[in-house]
Amino acid sequence: MSKTPISPSLKGSTRPLPLAGVRVLDVCQVMAGPYCCMLLADLGADVIKIEPPGTGDQTRGAMGFKMKGSDSMGFLNMNRNKRSLTLNLKTEAGKKVFFELVKTADILVENYRPGVMKKLGIDYPSLQPINPGLVYASISGFGQTGPWADRPGFDLMAQAMSGVMSVTGYPDGPPVKAGVPVADIGCALFAIYGILSAYIGKTKTGEGQFIDASLFDSALAFSIWDTAQYWGTGVEPYKLGTANHMSAPYQAMKAADGYFVMGATNQKLWKLLCDKIGRPELIEDARFKTNPLRLANRLELATELEKTFVTRTSHEWVDDLLASGIPAGPINTYPEAFDSEHGRHRNMRMDIDHPIEGTVPNIGFAVKMMGTPQQVRMHPPLLGEHTSEVLAELGIAGDELKALEAGGAFTP
Repeated sequence: MSKTPISPSLKGSTRPLPLAGVRVLDVCQVMAGPYCCMLLADLGADVIKIEPPGTGDQTRGAMGFKMKGSDSMGFLNMNRNKRSLTLNLKTEAGKKVFFELVKTADILVENYRPGVMKKLGIDYPSLQPINPGLVYASISGFGQTGPWADRPGFDLMAQAMSGVMSVTGYPDGPPVKAGVPVADIGCALFAIYGILSAYIGKTKTGEGQFIDASLFDSALAFSIWDTAQYWGTGVEPYKLGTANHMSAPYQAMKAADGYFVMGATNQKLWKLLCDKIGRPELIEDARFKTNPLRLANRLELATELEKTFVTRTSHEWVDDLLASGIPAGPINTYPEAFDSEHGRHRNMRMDIDHPIEGTVPNIGFAVKMMGTPQQVRMHPPLLGEHTSEVLAELGIAGDELKALEAGGAFTP
């Protein structure tokens, strides 16, 4: 279904996708859970997205602008390769269908606030006797235990409370969050790490397990450099803008037409940089002789370098520095990144056929698997699009179907 040309190295695989035959129940909304399940689906899993009748995943109506249909672009970018089943889990009829599904599942992912699944009677202790091999992952803001467990969990709060915002932005500026949802996406990736590890374990023992993944823990896990500095020196990490706690110069620099990024992260590159820009005197400058000295005098270092960098354009500097073996790059917008020669070569935009939208753009696969390349097998599902199909697979038909419908299990 992808209209994006696939690299020749990714063509021609006849091997099944790694997770073909694995069934995943996606009991999730918004971002971390749906994104986690989409990546499993990209690897071949049969992901059944279980949504509330009538409204569905609340992200379907999010983002403040509308497409041709009722589903937002955010939803369309996090739910490809899934089937949608509408099911009212607040009714006994709905739970009856759900329990039948659980018997067929390998993995379940949910991201409701801790306690909700227990209240519904579909938490891990309730489902484990039904399916002892079930790998059950709960994604939440702050985890299933601890004094903050009951708090609503969103990326902004996780970034703030984990410390990420304390090191983001410029020293004298107001609090700033990372420009992308690092807690949400990070948690999705850590959850997959746990899910696949547990699934591999299940293939050996037959036993599943419970996985507790949180935005807070995931955001804090990204703090390796900052906590290493703190634990090593006792100095509390602080905001540096685009600079770095470990080496200098390693940041955005001002050129004649704007900014670019560069890094001379060791003594060899530092000397090479000074020679390349025609400033050999900086090599012997007492403030900059070693990396610790350059870190201590970071502001003065940037001021000295920018005296030279402002004499030429950012693209000229990037080209010259790269030609000399010094890491450098432009500061792209998202359109520039996707439309770049490299972004196109890496297939980082895919256009997917959709029954209402015609086509929808999706971000391409971030990891390229050469033996079993991921595939777009299904468009992001319409709400309840596969309800009848999934029910038929469970053998639910005739009078039983009518009784479940009358009991409020799903919308016809």
